[in-house]
Amino acid sequence: MSMARVHRFEFRAMACACEITVGLQPGQDVHWAQEQAQTAVAEIKRIETKFSRYQPQSIVSQINQAAGQHPLELDPETHSLIDFADRMHAQSDGLFDITSGVYRQIWNFQKAQCPTPAQIEGIRPLVGWAQVQREGAQLFLPRAGMQIDLGGLGKEYAADRAALVLRQNGVQHALVNLGGDISSVGTKTDGQPWTAGIRHPRDAQHIMASLPLFGQALATSGDYERFFELAGQRYCHIIDPRTGWPVQHFRSVSVVAPSCLLAGAVGTTIMLKQTEATPEWLKQLNLPVLWMDTSGEVRMQTMATSP
Repeated sequence: MSMARVHRFEFRAMACACEITVGLQPGQDVHWAQEQAQTAVAEIKRIETKFSRYQPQSIVSQINQAAGQHPLELDPETHSLIDFADRMHAQSDGLFDITSGVYRQIWNFQKAQCPTPAQIEGIRPLVGWAQVQREGAQLFLPRAGMQIDLGGLGKEYAADRAALVLRQNGVQHALVNLGGDISSVGTKTDGQPWTAGIRHPRDAQHIMASLPLFGQALATSGDYERFFELAGQRYCHIIDPRTGWPVQHFRSVSVVAPSCLLAGAVGTTIMLKQTEATPEWLKQLNLPVLWMDTSGEVRMQTMATSP
């Protein structure tokens, strides 16, 4: 299959470089592919506007502004995302917690400075999904100052939605890549899998590994996106909700799953889990996982074959 039968569309969304690749079949041309890609991009932008905490009118901002005052009625899409976060919180023993983003008030990764114990203790009462009150489609943050942050879900959800829009519009071969959060549609036009490169967590110019995707999704969590180093120690943006301190168990975790939403949440949870507790949990998941530990060793779990 000639390279002319693959068309790539680059754009920016969700504060990162993004790309949609569309594989063309006979009778389809670049103009058709452009239309499909633009429809998918519009869906990504819709999700960014709706769920970004940086958008003052977003549903997330509305929920946070109502903290300590009154509950908010959630639309079905938001309700579904919150339900997913609730299930991940339960399955991760409380580690995956969308209320923990409030810790960013005391962790500034633009300067190499750790918060004081008193600062952490001042924020900790605002963290804890178990405090959140839900009744039907209503959600209430009972303490003033509490926040939810869908930053660990939004980009992954957008990748899945973009892939769904492409499929619904008749695209059979596509790859949606939102800054490394990837959702694929089918395979390449020649039947070969899409290949997703995973960047080396200590060398942005090199690929640590490439994983095949057959209509699946891939997400990577790592300690290299936002971080600082102080006295030989790296402090990254993935914060343990229980302690208020950044994780220090893995450099990078990549997960292949049926949806990018699931892959991202699982990857973040693995980053948060203590190293000794991870292998058993990985076996239970039965998903392909590639990780690099703090010593630089790379390991891979493949899916177990069904009996």
